[in-house]
Amino acid sequence: SILLSMNTTHAPRVRRAAERGHVDHGWLDARHTFSFGHYRDPSWDGFRDLVVLNEDRVAPGRGFGKHPHRDMEIVTWVLEGALEHEDSMGNRGVIRPGDIQRMTAGRGVIHAEMNASSEDRVHLLQIWIQPDTLGLDAGYEQMRIGEEAGTEDWFTLAGPEPSRDGGVKIHQDARLFLGRPSQGRTLPFDVPAGRGAWLQVARGTVEVAGQRLEAGDGVALDHEGTYVVASDAPAEVLRFDLR
Repeated sequence: SILLSMNTTHAPRVRRAAERGHVDHGWLDARHTFSFGHYRDPSWDGFRDLVVLNEDRVAPGRGFGKHPHRDMEIVTWVLEGALEHEDSMGNRGVIRPGDIQRMTAGRGVIHAEMNASSEDRVHLLQIWIQPDTLGLDAGYEQMRIGEEAGTEDWFTLAGPEPSRDGGVKIHQDARLFLGRPSQGRTLPFDVPAGRGAWLQVARGTVEVAGQRLEAGDGVALDHEGTYVVASDAPAEVLRFDLR
């Protein structure tokens, strides 16, 4: 499990995995943390500039055919399997666990995402962040992340400027960090005044201010404070720093 402690008396706002929006089309089993598509929950219409956080499981050989997007930063993180990507910019490739992908939809882009396997399902998180500028040139970036990333310190997966980790660029004052704390190691972080953090548990179990969270749960931290993540079992957490 992971223990998240803090120096503030404000209780975190927890989004339980089982309470998320759910659609099951047979080929697609999707969980929506925030309002998405036909699913609407006014109490969970995004968190700051994080507007979509979907957990998708796609059947072998199936996927999302060609469809358009615009004016959105779209980040994909694969947990299991392999996802094939193709877009109108001429990019084509496969995203696997340990790859971080970012697509800037900008003035408009058409893309398709398909399960690259005919035998195994693909399990992924798709993340949408509002850009700081509309009408940007469409763009694409994919980077391989090492297995040790996030085990000793937060690893920057995405941000507005190049980092020491070399994560992908997003066009917003927002950052996405990977934490994989090992037994006996802590991963501290601060939430500055005026900013917020969202933590999404990708693997393992989590305790947040005395509350046990399972994989798929998220938590919003909207108050200034110092937080510490510690682990006594393998786990994986995505942390968003948002304006």
